[in-house]
Amino acid sequence: MFGVAGVLATTLYTLSLSPAVSVVCFALIGIGTVWACFAAPRRFAAEPRAAWRFMGAAALCFLIGVVVRPLVVDQPLIADAFTVPGYVLLGIFFTLLLRSRGGIARHSVLDGLIVCLAGGLASALLLAAPAAAIADRPPIESVLAGLYPLFDVVLLALGINLTFTARTWPVSLTSLLAAMALIVVGDVAYGIIGVHGQTYASPLLDVPFLLAYVLLGVSVLHPSVVELGRAARHPVQAWSWRRMTLLVPAVCTPFVLLVAVGGTSPEYRALIGACGLAIVALLLLRAATAVQAQVAAQLNSEHQAMHDPLTGLPNRRMMSAEIERLLATVPPPHTRRIWVCLLDLDGFKWVNDSWGHDTGDQLVIEVSTRLRAAIPAGTMLARVGGDEFLVAYLGDEQGALRLVDDIQACFARSLRVRDTELVITASIGIAHAPGGGTPAMTAQALLRDADTAMYRSKAEGPGRATIFDTSMHDQVRERIELEGALRTALAEGQLSVVYQPIVRLESGRPIAAEALVRWHHPERGAIPPVTFIPVAEDAGLIGTLGTWVRNEALSQLARWRADGTVGPEFYLSINVSPRQLSNAELPLIVASELLQYGVPSAAVALEMTESVMADGGSVTARVLHELRELGLKLLVDDFGTGFSALGYLRRFPVTGVKIDRSFVSGLGESVEDEEIVRAVVAMSRALGLSIVAEGVETRVQRDVLSTVGVTQGQGWLWGPGVPAGEFASHWGARRYAPAPPR
Repeated sequence: MFGVAGVLATTLYTLSLSPAVSVVCFALIGIGTVWACFAAPRRFAAEPRAAWRFMGAAALCFLIGVVVRPLVVDQPLIADAFTVPGYVLLGIFFTLLLRSRGGIARHSVLDGLIVCLAGGLASALLLAAPAAAIADRPPIESVLAGLYPLFDVVLLALGINLTFTARTWPVSLTSLLAAMALIVVGDVAYGIIGVHGQTYASPLLDVPFLLAYVLLGVSVLHPSVVELGRAARHPVQAWSWRRMTLLVPAVCTPFVLLVAVGGTSPEYRALIGACGLAIVALLLLRAATAVQAQVAAQLNSEHQAMHDPLTGLPNRRMMSAEIERLLATVPPPHTRRIWVCLLDLDGFKWVNDSWGHDTGDQLVIEVSTRLRAAIPAGTMLARVGGDEFLVAYLGDEQGALRLVDDIQACFARSLRVRDTELVITASIGIAHAPGGGTPAMTAQALLRDADTAMYRSKAEGPGRATIFDTSMHDQVRERIELEGALRTALAEGQLSVVYQPIVRLESGRPIAAEALVRWHHPERGAIPPVTFIPVAEDAGLIGTLGTWVRNEALSQLARWRADGTVGPEFYLSINVSPRQLSNAELPLIVASELLQYGVPSAAVALEMTESVMADGGSVTARVLHELRELGLKLLVDDFGTGFSALGYLRRFPVTGVKIDRSFVSGLGESVEDEEIVRAVVAMSRALGLSIVAEGVETRVQRDVLSTVGVTQGQGWLWGPGVPAGEFASHWGARRYAPAPPR
């Protein structure tokens, strides 16, 4: 809109309809542009703010100078008093803008100097010198008339450098550069009439300045003005066609001037020769700079390819090469071996989920700093994953074990990250090999074995270190085969769901059931859940498995409720894993499944382990609250074996606990177990939680539980998990008793 209005105003000004119309048109364009320079960058939060204030001041100076000049034809110095400071302010604007875009690169400076020399030489010989030679006007006027083209050359050089820091040319940049070009055109036009002793000739001479004002207003009013303060330079400045378009005419300028005006005087020829030599010298320096920039870019690219960008440590690729080098260096019978230690931070996902990925990154940096200080000189440390580090050590077993102790000592003290004290451990896998052999194959084997040993450490608990032995290969192979078989089982329907009753202790009648998944392999037979559930979690199949079990259980519960097998107060308990609860979409998925099968939310309970509350992040907490808001029961399974913190039970919306079988098994024989159960009952009642005792196998255990106040039980005393048909026939409605209200 501003651009269209500006072009119309410029057209009216050019037509010279009347002095009043011309003045109004010029004032509208000029004042509008000055206002835009001060107001628009603040509106778009364009940076740097100070630069645009200088641009606004420059535009104001130019406006006053252009308006005053026709009125003071006999005293042009009055107009120059405003115009010259405008050039200074404009130069400051470009300097601040270039600084905000990361400064001016050396090759850009050289290119600008080449163009500046050529332009300065041409303006000096063709415009400045003839203007200065006019004898019937004051010397200061002649000097200023000759300086304007030189001002333009400097601004042109700054504008050229601005283009060298941009990969794309947004509207604001294009408009700004076009405005500068029009200012140069206008000054050249004034320079030409200045050669003939004139300071003003026609309103047409002001048209380039008016259009420059219009384009400047478009530049600051367009949203892309925010991009002017951001550099997007190429890593290596190539000899692009844009550069060649500027440099080739600049290089040819001395030769053209030598032919055109070289014969005028010896001084002209000397000046042309000096500028020509300077341009050639700058070209040679520019070529050397280009080579250096290419080499620096290559070195930087190689460094990035071999190092981690966050910590600056070597990456897996560089570490593999270092291990190969060590293997090739040490002869096979040597007592020293190559030891590889792979560290994985325990609980790192919890840190990311609780405090955010920025805190996680800072934690990684802090860990890398401590590890650098702990390992001996000459031992390479690398970051090979999000929370994984690798150490390659050459020495004997005793030295390697000392190194592992030093590494573990790095985690003995808490790590301070962003005013937060974090306690974290690392699981370590260790592998070793003698020198010799085929270094590349041995290096890959070492990395694979260290990874295997690290996962064994994680399975044994946080903060452990394990040395690889060959038996782990069989375990890994078994796990891989089991994962493949589980994928097949999910696809071919080898899995089934059984239902174990949860009964009221005083009557022995079922009030609920727990849905348990079972796998009967066609060749291996029954595979227990304790074997394949961890595999499903590691392989990322736990979500698929959990969804399948949940749908099977809900559809079965819907059929039981429809045919009267169970009553309206009967609920079905389904297990959910920590990984499932970290899915923010789980409440929406469960709500859709409940709607699909027509099962009320109050008839469903979800069981989770205590670790979910301790290790879960903000996403897990939100998921649990949303599930509770749907009306589902939330039970803590195996209660008492994990963290058992009262604070967790109060913070999370759980509705009940299931006492672990390890405490139930000693009832009637162990006073300690009875006191623990009694304490759990007292705590649960105080919090309004339901209580289920797991693993009840004898009448003595049942009676003790009933005595201490437990009302619900589950275990082999009432039978194992059975298929749906058997459960219905044995525990049908004739034996169903509703649960008493809580």
